[in-house]
Amino acid sequence: MVGLAVAWRLSRRGYPVELIAPPADDGPSGERSGSAAALGLLMAQVYRRRSGRGWRLRQQSLALWHTWRQQLTQGGHSIPFRPGLLQLAGSTDDLEAQRRLVQQRQSQGLPLRLLDREALQALEPAPPAAALGGVFSAADGQLDPLAAMAALRADGQAAGLQTWPVAVERISRGATDAGDRRWLVHGGDGGHRPYRWLVVCAGLGSAALVEALGHRRPQEPVLGQALELQLPAACDADTWPGSLSWAGINLVPRPGGRLWLGATLEPGDTAHPAPLEDLRRLGGEAPPWLLEATVLQHWQGLRARPVGRPAPLLEALEPGLLLASSHYRNGVLLAPASAAWAAEQIALAEAP
Repeated sequence: MVGLAVAWRLSRRGYPVELIAPPADDGPSGERSGSAAALGLLMAQVYRRRSGRGWRLRQQSLALWHTWRQQLTQGGHSIPFRPGLLQLAGSTDDLEAQRRLVQQRQSQGLPLRLLDREALQALEPAPPAAALGGVFSAADGQLDPLAAMAALRADGQAAGLQTWPVAVERISRGATDAGDRRWLVHGGDGGHRPYRWLVVCAGLGSAALVEALGHRRPQEPVLGQALELQLPAACDADTWPGSLSWAGINLVPRPGGRLWLGATLEPGDTAHPAPLEDLRRLGGEAPPWLLEATVLQHWQGLRARPVGRPAPLLEALEPGLLLASSHYRNGVLLAPASAAWAAEQIALAEAP
């Protein structure tokens, strides 16, 4: 997602851009990339902090996603978006933190509001009975990651975006007399191509690529499993005011009485049955209608989390070499802000 966002943004600004990546695996099951496996939650205004880098990136990205969706729709590329996010409180401490958050956001002019327990239980189907209340953000929401990536690719290609569909084996520095072609990318097909600028957005593969150039940016994989469920005939989560978040688990309504449920947090790259079962039961608080749902599909993906540094890594490593990686759980949300950062770095360096 981040690589496509950067490529699209630069293409639309008139730069000649080549996207280097192996063909995407958009299959419905098995191990996917973090972007293809993501649920697409945009959690910006419900973010607990009110300042700092993370806050600024989230607010910038949320605003850009709304602008980008309009631009892409005008180009004939629609991205399904479900507005609204309801974050549930499972304890009195959570509830008090939500009250403070709403007060802070309202002082910033952001329209968050609290829902009490009675309002939650009036929803159909009802959320977990243990929920004491919730904070609702109408501006946050959920978009379809696969549709978003397809739209960015298609619209970018209409603007001249080129592709080289290979895995990148390594990056090397060009000859000292190579002029503005200072970087060489070596592809899995045996070829290599020179570039003036490289933006590395290779997820878990980024660390090895830049370490070979002398830049140590370790990352660790965190696996996430997710489910798509068919709800009982009498249930339709489409009537909710938006997606729900409960104790770190996200419930995303889908058309046709379906529901996405995810995702686990499993250090490493191996899936385990126990976290999946805990996810299925919402940590023991699943309402009866959720337990009666039928599993339609199960998938997993790997997130890249930086070691010793806050996510994401947005760094200018050398002249012409940018790193935009390790977004951990927020690659979909933060893709536009990451792309805007990369475009700004290039524009500033290229300015006369």
